[in-house]
Amino acid sequence: MTMTQEEQNILSQLNDVQRQAVVYDDGPELVVAGAGSGKTRVLTYKIAWLLEHEQLKPWTILALTFTNKAANEMKSRIAQLVGDERARYLQMGTFHSVFSHILRVEAQYIGFQSGFTIYDETDSRSLIKNIVKQMELDDKKYKPAEVHKAISRAKNDLCTAEQYSNDGSRIEQDRQKNMPEVCKIYLAYQQRLHQANAMDFDDLLMLTHELFQNHDDIRQKYATRFEYVLVDEYQDTNFVQQQILWQLTKERQRVCVVGDDYQSIYAFRGAKIDNILNFSSRYEHAKVFKLERNYRSSRLIVAAANSLMKHNQRQIEKNVYSENEEGDKLTILETQSDKREAALVCREIKRIKAQEHCHWSDFAILYRTNAQSRLFEEQMHSPEMGMANCYRVFGGVSFYQRKEIKDALAYFRLVVNSDDEEAFRRIINYPTRGIGNTTVQKIVATAQQNGISLWETICHPGQYGLSVNRGALSKLDAFRQLIQSFIDKRGASDALALSKEILERSGMKADLDADKTPEGESKRENIDSLTSGIADFVQSQQEQGLDDHELLSDYLSTVSLLTDMDNDDSSSDKMTLMTIHSAKGLEFGTVFIVGMEENIFPSLMSADSQRGLEEERRLLYVAITRAEHHCYLSWAHTRWLFGKMDPCVRKSRFLDDIDPKYLTIRAEDGGATIRNHGGWNRKPWDDDDYEINKPYTGSHPWGDEYPRYSSRMQNSRPVAGQFMADPQPKITKPHRAERAINPFSASFEQQLRQKGNFKRVAKAMTNGGCAISSSDEGNANCIHAKSSNNDASNYGIKVGSVILHSRFGKGQVTKIEGSGENCKATIDFEETSTKVLLLRFAKFKVLSI
Repeated sequence: MTMTQEEQNILSQLNDVQRQAVVYDDGPELVVAGAGSGKTRVLTYKIAWLLEHEQLKPWTILALTFTNKAANEMKSRIAQLVGDERARYLQMGTFHSVFSHILRVEAQYIGFQSGFTIYDETDSRSLIKNIVKQMELDDKKYKPAEVHKAISRAKNDLCTAEQYSNDGSRIEQDRQKNMPEVCKIYLAYQQRLHQANAMDFDDLLMLTHELFQNHDDIRQKYATRFEYVLVDEYQDTNFVQQQILWQLTKERQRVCVVGDDYQSIYAFRGAKIDNILNFSSRYEHAKVFKLERNYRSSRLIVAAANSLMKHNQRQIEKNVYSENEEGDKLTILETQSDKREAALVCREIKRIKAQEHCHWSDFAILYRTNAQSRLFEEQMHSPEMGMANCYRVFGGVSFYQRKEIKDALAYFRLVVNSDDEEAFRRIINYPTRGIGNTTVQKIVATAQQNGISLWETICHPGQYGLSVNRGALSKLDAFRQLIQSFIDKRGASDALALSKEILERSGMKADLDADKTPEGESKRENIDSLTSGIADFVQSQQEQGLDDHELLSDYLSTVSLLTDMDNDDSSSDKMTLMTIHSAKGLEFGTVFIVGMEENIFPSLMSADSQRGLEEERRLLYVAITRAEHHCYLSWAHTRWLFGKMDPCVRKSRFLDDIDPKYLTIRAEDGGATIRNHGGWNRKPWDDDDYEINKPYTGSHPWGDEYPRYSSRMQNSRPVAGQFMADPQPKITKPHRAERAINPFSASFEQQLRQKGNFKRVAKAMTNGGCAISSSDEGNANCIHAKSSNNDASNYGIKVGSVILHSRFGKGQVTKIEGSGENCKATIDFEETSTKVLLLRFAKFKVLSI
């Protein structure tokens, strides 16, 4: 059959294996797509081929992704190939968004109203917290996060609340965790969700499966409608997602899944690597295509990553390769301390940027846990580094989790679904309208006694016996009338018009306008951003000809399913600090993988099982293959963990899994005795590479921003509410003549090491800037070390002293009390107010005694 010009254009941009995967249509298909192999291109062109060559209607193609962002980007690429008109009607989105639409259409069959609310994690945990309190259980044992995890795991295994109560193994596991009543909480949780006409994220999948299982005619309707089903990131699917996919494809078996078993890293969320490993067993006639050419990384990076994965047993055999330049070997940075690790990583970034003239956005620092970002942020904020505005941390508070946004959305939710319990609780007294907790508790109790919603209770207080005074009844009725006036307009006004009216008449806008602090300004900007987002939504719906889907309920259906990745803006020129899990799917010119130590990477909880270790090894593979040109892995001999310094850190076993011929080791000059490195070719780390021990002479490869002298660094231990110490030395009462020293200096380490006390070396490395007595440099006492004398003079202050605090500004000491570690000073600050500071943590310099 002769191909059209459009079909030829599609295939001409693919390599041989990609082309074979795109045109195949003789049954189930598994595309094993190695890192950087063009997975998205194959999916995009496959859908375009189905539209052009197979002549499928766009609404008969279902493509399932894991983020809305991925779905939108893919649809945009398809539109470039086949035109906007056909791409517009593709059924494409996340598992949760696609199946939530189906559930709204078929809501009556599962006992819900179509306007149900979707609870996010915060809403779910808040509801669980209330249930634990009402059941009079110990909230220290029944922590909402832990209970929610147990319920979520059960739902992902298709275990209902009733089945959970009869599952002996789950009951026993809960008993061992000292939480034997989880089964009762699960039952109450599901009842309250249903009563509120609400579902959590896990319900969207579990109830879809239940709908298809209990109503085969409905299942067949959708199985017939979707003539071809495609799944992206198949290795990340869980048990219930795989079951729904089977329900939709078991007759036709026109299904294509794309994924990489090497990148299966979400077991903690319920992902089952067995889904991709056993695909050919479930779909007996499946055809497997392997995309093995990596277009992203240099040859040595790909080879190193392959050598790592040879140590995993459960995997699909493949030979990933690259035809890019050979590139540099992976660099292992071996440092004395976690503080030192952060400093050297930051300096190496500046060196590469100056040498290669690249952008900040070409760099990423990846870590196993979010807590590891602190030291790197502190280093970047130091005057020596001057990088405070050059980075962004991914994984902070999501836009939609900010208080003011949650408040606004709670109003919208209650208007769309008046039975929403969590939304009701959140805004019943915000802005303040004189309805106290006692009144709310009476509403909750009355609602539970009558089996009705909180909203229904305040609509008919007399009928249901709500016992509150006349004043409270009046306030409740005013609130009811306000919300009802919005409800009356929800079907007539578009999302933008109604949301603006709600923000205005609810009093939220006036409340935020009254806050003149910088925090208040930030909150107003966030609300403005939310309104802009609603305007974009309405405009987008109109442009797509979906004028009948521009209501507030339609907006909430969309926004409730957004993820952090969907809101990520990577357009600014900033380096990225993020966990490896968050980095999946991204790429950077240079990647630093930090904290490569036992009990961090692999994590302590993963080290006890082969499955856990293999998942951690896959996680490292994902991290390495984010790099295009340079990849660094760093570890430290000493590290502060859980408030204590561990002086005997062991490097990660995974560093020994990588073939040594792909590694260059850079160890700090004069470091402690190094353990056996299995044939590593170690290159000493020379501080002179960065000139940190030399005075500024007028020119430096980093430019004029390089300071004349190294600053003192803050103690590595966390201090609440603070980032960096004041870069200037604190004034103290000297016992002997002292001189400032550089704790990062190799000569300083040498002097301490000669004293034969490695722990002292480690402490100095992590405690940062100390003052060393010229007569006894071995006795390094930091300014905030425990004082030998129990008065404030050891901190250089007395009543009447004027200080400059790093956060509160200029102030005068008016009172001193306590001694030793408990010594406190009351200080009257000019720009803020009077504060009581614990002196051993306070960061200030003395202006006058």
